[in-house]
Amino acid sequence: MLALIAEAVDDRSARGIAAAVSRLVTAGTLVAGTRLPTVRDLARSLGVSPTTVSEAWGSLARAGAIQTRGRSGTFVTGAASGRTRLRYAQLGSTSAGLPRDLSTGVPDHDLLPDVTDALRRIGDGRLTTSYLDAPVLPALDAALRARWPFAPQRLTVVDGAMDALDRIIGIAVRFGDHVLVENPAFPPVLDLLDAAGATVVGVPLDSGGLSVAALTEALSQCDPVALFLQPRAHNPTGVSMSPARARELAAVLAAHPRVTVVEDDHAGDIASAPPVSLGTRLAGRTVHVAGFSKSHGPDLRLAAVGGPAELIDAVADRRLLGPGWSSRILQAVLLDLLTSPDAIATVANARDEYARRRAALLSALADRGVAADAADGINLWLPVDDQQRAMVTLAGHGIGVAPGTPFLVSPAGGGDHVRLTVGLVRDGYDDLADILAAAAGPAGGNGSGSRARPHPRGWR
Repeated sequence: MLALIAEAVDDRSARGIAAAVSRLVTAGTLVAGTRLPTVRDLARSLGVSPTTVSEAWGSLARAGAIQTRGRSGTFVTGAASGRTRLRYAQLGSTSAGLPRDLSTGVPDHDLLPDVTDALRRIGDGRLTTSYLDAPVLPALDAALRARWPFAPQRLTVVDGAMDALDRIIGIAVRFGDHVLVENPAFPPVLDLLDAAGATVVGVPLDSGGLSVAALTEALSQCDPVALFLQPRAHNPTGVSMSPARARELAAVLAAHPRVTVVEDDHAGDIASAPPVSLGTRLAGRTVHVAGFSKSHGPDLRLAAVGGPAELIDAVADRRLLGPGWSSRILQAVLLDLLTSPDAIATVANARDEYARRRAALLSALADRGVAADAADGINLWLPVDDQQRAMVTLAGHGIGVAPGTPFLVSPAGGGDHVRLTVGLVRDGYDDLADILAAAAGPAGGNGSGSRARPHPRGWR
């Protein structure tokens, strides 16, 4: 076994070792259950340090290809073992069947624009004359470019923001690459990076966005290929990046030209904060994803992605071999919603209503000595003394929330939290705040101002 792996390794970096073992697993040469050599034995055979092999093993473990079982050794697990491995699957796993499920992160359906008139206006839907037509309707392309936060070299439309991020990762990230993400981060992004075999490094936030000092430190400690961030209405904290912070981050990244910046503007037009992008200063290596699920409807399954020509062309070309393009009928519906005065007014009303709901619950919690974060968007990030106890307490009241752990790059030092979708809370703020305060506090506390939490300066 030792000789087999050593022979397969042609690049003796951590990434090269991990890639070689991954190829052996994928080919079936290393089958599930195979015990791997010890770190020291493989390091000695390859003439590298044990630290290099340990880093390779870490990448493979995060990708689900191997598993360490303490003193018993490290074993091949084969392919990822289904949904149970995904952070994303944990978000609503304890909320199924509860009367009031606030774990979902979805918009309020009643605040979405009605697509009935849009469908009527687009006519018979004969929008495709060839399988090789441009992937984006020309009029939609023009409308998207007019609202883009910088001038993208290329722009295309895909089947939702997660489809965009998946395809970008598939092109920009190789097995073992270091990638920087916000901490906390959106769990499906962490799942996608784990599946790609990336080495993920978390960078904390503060009230202005990604920490400049922490980003500088992370860049000095590794050689990342990409930085993934949410420029506004960050999920789960609600933080939006300020223009000043964007300038500072761009100045730091200017010295690291290898890093591709990937922005997920998932909240779009329901965000109260204006659009801010590092692409205004780093246009040649910033990919911006504009989502429309929260603002115009999850079932549209549409997001736009724009940025450097080389990367966006690669996304569009790869899609030719799969879905080909996103439905031009749905593109026509989106175009109508983006330009219809009635739809524009509906989305603006939704933005104001979400802001009212956030403010109402935050105020009610503050009255009870509980500080939470919901500066923008539809989510609220609530610090709790014990995540599991808080979720059980809330479930006892018929309320489902998402656990905070899946959002953290590493649970160590992150503190316990739960995320709830405040955008679905239409009324009853005082009653809900009483329940949340009791769930957030220590066991046996009165949950009504029994202890006040300072507003966090960052999440680590």
